[in-house]
Parts: sequence; structure tokens; C-alpha cells
Amino acid sequence: MHRRIIAPGALAAASLLLAIPASAASGTPGAPGIGDPYYPAYGNGGYDVSHYDLRLQYQPTTDELQGTATILATATQDLSRFDLDFLLDVSEVRVNGAKASFTTSGEHELVVTPKTVLAKGTPLTVVVRYSGVPSSKSAYGFTSWHRTPDGGIGANEPESAWWWFPSNDHPSDKATYDVSVAVPDGTQAISNGTLVSSSSKLGWTRYNWRQDKPQATYLATLALGRFDITTSVSDGGVPVINAYSKDLGANDGAARASVERTGEIVDWLSDYFGPYPFGSAGGYVPNTTTGYALETQTRVYYSPRQFAAGSNTSVVVHELAHQWYGDDVSVKDWKDIWINEGFARYAQWLWSEHEGEGTARQLADFTYAAHPADDAFWTVAPGDPGPDNQFDIAVYDRGALAIQALREKIGDPAFFRVLKGWPAEHAYGNASVADFRTYAERISGTSLTALFDTWLYRPTKPSAPAARAASIAAPGAAVPARPKSWKSIQATNGVHGH
Repeated sequence: MHRRIIAPGALAAASLLLAIPASAASGTPGAPGIGDPYYPAYGNGGYDVSHYDLRLQYQPTTDELQGTATILATATQDLSRFDLDFLLDVSEVRVNGAKASFTTSGEHELVVTPKTVLAKGTPLTVVVRYSGVPSSKSAYGFTSWHRTPDGGIGANEPESAWWWFPSNDHPSDKATYDVSVAVPDGTQAISNGTLVSSSSKLGWTRYNWRQDKPQATYLATLALGRFDITTSVSDGGVPVINAYSKDLGANDGAARASVERTGEIVDWLSDYFGPYPFGSAGGYVPNTTTGYALETQTRVYYSPRQFAAGSNTSVVVHELAHQWYGDDVSVKDWKDIWINEGFARYAQWLWSEHEGEGTARQLADFTYAAHPADDAFWTVAPGDPGPDNQFDIAVYDRGALAIQALREKIGDPAFFRVLKGWPAEHAYGNASVADFRTYAERISGTSLTALFDTWLYRPTKPSAPAARAASIAAPGAAVPARPKSWKSIQATNGVHGH
């Protein structure tokens, strides 16, 4: 994927359409980046978004997208201008009903100057009219819009919104969504949440999707093409919507055999993590050549390659675990990625135990022993891996070892209270690794500073494995037998991005 530190670009000057009144002369521009240490140019300062309303039309034969985005927000400072993260061509911007001037800056900044300075606390209604061919756009040398034989897909991490809607693109500014998409009859539009209605006229079908719980911008997804859609309800009452490209070919059966277990897995995960936090669940498998899966909220994105070797329920477990750890509770900054990936990997270990294919402790033993002390694996710090290592295997596997070490340290009763209590503690919000440690210390009554430092931050192999397997640490000790589930779990790395 595309991990690098991006320095914020200089903002281009934008002329005011009218002079700023003297009473508002103290207004200042919103920052062109939200301040994330890994991606300084991502997100924007000066406002907070509460809702995105996206009304779109898409032509699959040409990949042309037209749209009107209505963004509801609040100014968090006296605001003379502000940025949106976006790549397509903009024809008009209005702020609170009045036309605003706009220009572009850097790789992905749309700079908006309203007619007058917006006082702190002012509600904002920002309307952006736009069009373009998403697959023709790139930023920093990559694209997050994937063409398919019959349409296109918006899905990537840590960025994907720029290609199809203007936004404040950082997980710390979560919002609700209405996504309405018109496509030619016979093509479907799939997005997050619940399909509230669809209708057809003049050769076009419009699909109206709603996500009524806060959602990070990178977790918003759009899939356009010809799909076979299945619906069901889990035993726990969660509606499930899955979709499969009609031209998946040889991977179709394995994909369905995996993704159609979504309802079962959601209910099983609820026993560990608490009630499912959203109004629907599901996934989609488009005919793309990408190699990763992504926890797009309520509607997981799966590459067909996830199922090239047969059914792979382990990756379904991983992405559904993110619905609690990553989607419900999202990172404060991208350096907190361990909370997402370590716990999703650990959920795979618990599933392995559930399926009788190796216990979490056995997987921890094997993982620890599989990496000798001089392996670069141990030099990556899952608690703050840096942008170039944000999705390194160590964030997943060493991150899961840290969770097993926590379990051994505080004991099962406290550990499972932490697993279930954390999503409730920060429901629909954001939290950091430091917040998690503080929470686990409060629940367990145990100081965890040394344990977190050892497993998440030190660039060396800890002196003993997480799972109390002292024999593994002995010089010359044999590597434990590989659990049967190891292949399916490893399949989520390399071809699995997130």
C-alpha cells in the first residue's frame, strides 16, 4: 500500500468574493492538515463534520461520476477559509447558501473561501458540485479507485474518499452518511449501512443507502457493477447484506462459502466484544485485481484473491472484528493502528480455537518461535510502527502476541472484561494506544507500563514468549507444531492489506 510521510503543501491564495466585515477580521484559515504525525496533509482543521449527503450518478462504460455533496459541519474557529480533501473536478461550491470561491492546492486539497468569515460555532452547509473520471486521478503516485469490467470500486486505507466525495479525510472526524447513486438499469450501487429505498425511471435505477452511525471517511465505500446480492438475518437479529460480482469465475464458490457465514461470525464475535454496534453487516466481493480486504463499515470489501486457495473464514473474522476494533472505536491518529490490527488478528486466533484448529496460546507460541531474535520482525514497534510499517506483519502478529501477553498477565476474567468493555467505553468515538492501556489497567487493577513497553515498543525480541511456553525460549528448542489454521491466517497478510 502507499505508506509515507506527506508534508503539507503550501496553500494557494484564494480571493474573497466580498470583503470580510471589520467585525470578523480576526478569522483565520483552517489548517490544511489535521495534524496526524504520519500523514500531516490528511484531514483539515477549522471545522467538524456531522453528516455527508452524497447524490451521485455513475456511468460504468466510461467511469464517469457526477455528484453533489452536501456536507453539514460546524466551524471550530473563526474561519476565513477551509480545505476539503478531494481530487475530482469541481464546478461550484456554496457555503450556507452563498457561492464561495475555490481553488486547488497540493496533491488533494480543495481550498474554499466563503463570502464572509464564519464565526466559531457557526453551523455550515457546504454544497460541492463535481464530476470526473475517478480512475484517471492519482495522488502521491497511486489510486484508490479500482476499475472493474462492469464498473468501479472505492476502497483503500488510509485514504479512499478523495476519488468520489469531498471530505475531511481523517478518522478523528467521523460522521453519518446518506449515499444516493443512480446507475443504468441492470447495474447496482452498493454502499455502507442499510438500503432504505431504490427506484427506476428513464433507464436509470437509484439506490439510497444510509449509515446512521458515525463512520470514518476511509471506511466509506462505493461499489458499482453487476452483483448477485443475498440477504439474511443472523440468529442475533443482525440483518446481513452480501454481494458478489457476477463474473468472479473460479473464486465464486469459495467466496460465498466464506462470506455467507457473516451472520454466524457476527453473533460469535458479539460474545467476545459485546453487541454488534451497527444496523447491518455484510461484505462484497467485486471482480478486482487488488490483493487486500478492508473493514469498510458494515459492508466489508474482499478481494477475490482472498479466496483463491479455497474458503477463508479467517479473513471474514478479521474484517468483522474490525467492526468493533477500528470502526466502532477508531484510531485517534494513524500511529494507533495496533488497536485495529492486533485485535483483529487476535480474533482470528480465537476463531481458530473455536474451529478446533489450534488455540490462541498455541498460535502465540508458534508465532513467537517462528521469528528468531535477529529477525527484522522484532524491530517494528506495533504501538507506533511509523507510516512505512503501518501494515507490516509485525503490527498484526507481534500485535496479537502483545494481546496474549496481556491475557496472561491479567488473567482471563479481567481480559475478557476488557475485550467486551473497550468498545462500549469509546463507542462511536476515537481512542489511542495510551487510552487502551489506561483502560486495561483500570479494569484489571494491574500496572501494565512494562508489559506494553516490552511487547509494543522495544525493538527487540522479548525474553520469553507471551504464552508461558518457557521451553520455546530455551536455546535450541524446537519450533512448536504449526496449528492447522496457520495457512488461512497467514493468507490475510501479503494479499490482505488491513
